[in-house]
Amino acid sequence: MALVGFGPCRVRAEPRARRAACGAEPPWPPAHNAAMHIVVVLAALIAAGLHAWFFVLESLWFLRPSVWSRFGLRSQEEAATVRSFAYNQGFYNLFLAAGAVGGVAKALLGDPAAGVPVMLFACGSMVAAGVVLVTHNRSFWRPAAIQIVPPLVAILAQLVLA
Repeated sequence: MALVGFGPCRVRAEPRARRAACGAEPPWPPAHNAAMHIVVVLAALIAAGLHAWFFVLESLWFLRPSVWSRFGLRSQEEAATVRSFAYNQGFYNLFLAAGAVGGVAKALLGDPAAGVPVMLFACGSMVAAGVVLVTHNRSFWRPAAIQIVPPLVAILAQLVLA
């Protein structure tokens, strides 16, 4: 027999006996987080990873020809002209990624009432930005789909599975 339990339920007993005596499961580690399904967690983290990568491309590496050409630019001069916009946009993407990761972390660490709305807001903003991208120029449908699908999966899975 070991000393088990938390707070006032700390007694010398087998874990099952302590749970029966106190009427509660220990808080950590949770067997399942009912507030955020694993599909939600994975989709939100994939969306965050993509947006962190967009930050790298737009804010750190934008003046590389292999990067600015992905954005439809044709010369180093054009890239230099729009560099400030790309730099700023990259930080927007980084902040959205941080919001998604922070929301997931907050929910998984026991505060889903705070974490889920943060994750939903960050993922919703990612989806909205992708919609803006494709409605502005339909030739950007592929990058818009890359930007939209993971956070949309996270949102829909949260609404359906939680």
